[in-house]
Amino acid sequence: QVQLVESGGGSVQAGGSLRLSCAASGYTSSSNCMGWFRQAPGKEREGVASIDSYSRTTYADSVKGRFTISKDNAENTLFLQMDSLKPEDTAMYYCAAKFRSCRFYRMPGRSYYDYWGQGTQVTVSS
Repeated sequence: QVQLVESGGGSVQAGGSLRLSCAASGYTSSSNCMGWFRQAPGKEREGVASIDSYSRTTYADSVKGRFTISKDNAENTLFLQMDSLKPEDTAMYYCAAKFRSCRFYRMPGRSYYDYWGQGTQVTVSS
């Protein structure tokens, strides 16, 4: 059974940085497609960033130039480096995965992924 476990969330001031991690266990594959989503109170879950089997990345316009998604296939871990954080980045952050080969030309939606983590809270104060 695949498990995704996020970590690295916390509370920071605007302009600060956080690095989120998502560790995958159970059945995994180096051919994987992974992404980060976030959900603020009262809002729908939205895509933040994605990375495909060829390490091609896509980002939401709201985080371009500030967030960087990466992965370490040897360690089955996904990362999200978040810099220049803003109060509007406050949300629960979730990682998602599909273990098959894929090539992204645009960010996949929620329904694309098969597995989800439980989330890690990020709070940015002004």
